[in-house]
Amino acid sequence: MTLVTDSFIRSLESSATDLAEAETLPPECYTSAEFYAFEKEALYNHEWLCVGRADWVAKPGDYFSTRVIGEPILVSRTLDGEIRAMSAVCQHRAMLVAEGHGNARGFLCPYHHWSYNLDGKLVAAPAMSKTCNFDKAQYSLPTFKVELWNGFIFINFDADAAPLAPRLTAVAEAIAGYDLAGAEGPRPDPAPTLPWNWKVMFENNNDGYHASRLHHGPLHDFVPSGLAVFPDSDPADGGFLRFNGTLHADASFNATQKAVLPVFPGLSDEARMRMTFANIPPTLSLVMMSDMVIYLILRPNGPESLEMDTGFLFAPGAMADPAFDHKLDMNIRASGHIIAQDLHVDELVQQGLRSRFAPRGRYSWQEGAQGQFNKWLVHRYRATHQRLAAREMTQA
Repeated sequence: MTLVTDSFIRSLESSATDLAEAETLPPECYTSAEFYAFEKEALYNHEWLCVGRADWVAKPGDYFSTRVIGEPILVSRTLDGEIRAMSAVCQHRAMLVAEGHGNARGFLCPYHHWSYNLDGKLVAAPAMSKTCNFDKAQYSLPTFKVELWNGFIFINFDADAAPLAPRLTAVAEAIAGYDLAGAEGPRPDPAPTLPWNWKVMFENNNDGYHASRLHHGPLHDFVPSGLAVFPDSDPADGGFLRFNGTLHADASFNATQKAVLPVFPGLSDEARMRMTFANIPPTLSLVMMSDMVIYLILRPNGPESLEMDTGFLFAPGAMADPAFDHKLDMNIRASGHIIAQDLHVDELVQQGLRSRFAPRGRYSWQEGAQGQFNKWLVHRYRATHQRLAAREMTQA
């Protein structure tokens, strides 16, 4: 039975209306392999995807590998200092030409020793002289568009994609005081695989409604759900915001409820009285406090699972403090406790979404970011379904 029909796409409109009247997306959007395949075309094949930080490839020759929707991706900094992104798949027999991260002058496929430079161009292919009409120039690694935004590396599989930054003006202005391009932080630990749909994760990070309930206690009560604010956004934008006021300035996740690391120097007094949540779907979510930014890079690998890079950013110079590790440990312990609660809920939500009794629920006003997310999604689902239907008619 086909799921993604005209009637199914029309049914999504009730999730993209005014929040007071909206209902959640159908459970199939979180569990169906068919919908995941549709979503790859609607979102991942044409939207800008965050794959890491520019400081992960700080020097010429630095590289790292990652994957999104199962696509192996290789990011490098060339000898000219440019950041390039390309497929990690050797164009001979599909072996991966690199794993992990490091520094190199090029990439040597370990299987048959085809070698590529840091731009992805094939420079050598042993014992191919007897192969008819073989032209090295035709077998370079496929490359992707790259855009840097606030120190984050974004790629796009669509060579004709419009730039990202013009669609993130409101988000960029709201977080300008953090100067994320100049922020510092360690490379994240290897990403775990999480057994739930990527939207469950993205929604949880945007959900102001649960915060005073699931996380009730001294580690979170300084940021009550009732102080959530949801700035307007256009579904065509590249992202959206959630602000959550705090009970005092420079609140942070630790037992003191106050910033223990240096405050980002560019923050306004207004910004220091709130936590800011900046979202650039479908891959990047930022949780921003006065002394620390948590970033989540969501990388789905199936309809009900994803890998997620979790990183931290700090004000310039913060990591030079001899007591930095001890102070950070205070934040990590507190945020880790809260994150563990979230991850437990996410896993149980995914189980519930598989149930025949899973609902299309209603929203509280404190879930305003969910309404923005739904509008962002449905705008693209609708357009993609129309485009695919028009293509089928043309081919018929």
